[in-house]
Amino acid sequence: MLRTIGFRLLQAVIVVFCLETFTMVTVRLTPGGPFADEKAMPKHIRERVEKEFGLDKTIPEQVVLNWKNFLKEGDFGLSTSLFGRSVREIIFGAFPVSLTLGICAMIVALLVGIPSGVIAALRHNQLIDYSSMVVAMIGICIPAFVLGPLLQLWVARNADWLSTAGWERPSDVILPAITLGLAVAAYIARLTRGGMLDVLSEDFIRTARAKGVSPFKIITRHALRPALLPAVTYMGPAFAAIITGSFVVETIFQVPGMGQHFVTAVTSKDYFLLQGLVLFYGLLLAGANLTVDILLATMNPRLRANH
Repeated sequence: MLRTIGFRLLQAVIVVFCLETFTMVTVRLTPGGPFADEKAMPKHIRERVEKEFGLDKTIPEQVVLNWKNFLKEGDFGLSTSLFGRSVREIIFGAFPVSLTLGICAMIVALLVGIPSGVIAALRHNQLIDYSSMVVAMIGICIPAFVLGPLLQLWVARNADWLSTAGWERPSDVILPAITLGLAVAAYIARLTRGGMLDVLSEDFIRTARAKGVSPFKIITRHALRPALLPAVTYMGPAFAAIITGSFVVETIFQVPGMGQHFVTAVTSKDYFLLQGLVLFYGLLLAGANLTVDILLATMNPRLRANH
């Protein structure tokens, strides 16, 4: 088990390093730069500012310098678009908001997806099965930038305790979390249904039924854990995707999370903020995948035996 974790960590380090280096190079190969649109800035002042940020060096030199500063100080320097604020300060200030939204969205996904998948499997080829999967497919197909405004128009306007935008009250997390969580819930429902159907056809389930074990105990004690393995495999990347891909929802509901900074970094060509966010997202995704691997090994004894 420890060898597997070590191998996964090594893989994560290599992937994150390649991703971050690729980002550093590609953003500098794009036309323009962080100060290209500052027409009021005299040329000699712009050259001094670029030298201060190390942008006067060659691309390989900039990449090496950025990695050196990060490994030594744990930071990618100052943002060129947000008044010279530290990239680390910006990310750590916005991440708790995105994390809170992501956790709430995942709770919505689990509370909706797992029961829906289990019920659909238990009522296989019946109306409730077909209805659940149709609803799940609709949830997959409707994008967040459509569902979010619909919830604002239909729900928030008829409920005084819900806000259409902002991040001031605890209730402000409800609509963004539902918007993010429903699409994930649809995938979890389909995966849970498929896993449950496979497990219910196994010999040990038939043996438990022959012994007179109640249906409730068969589901909760024997079938549910192995049936959730496909869903658990999906949950790790899905949770990371919720946090890293929530900038559309954050923009719709005016949530002060990391998404707004990602948009700002791209539109203003803020090299340092963009590469800091990409590195953070990469580490987050790698950590989520590693957590899923450990959780799967805990849930499935055969995986522990193989490693």
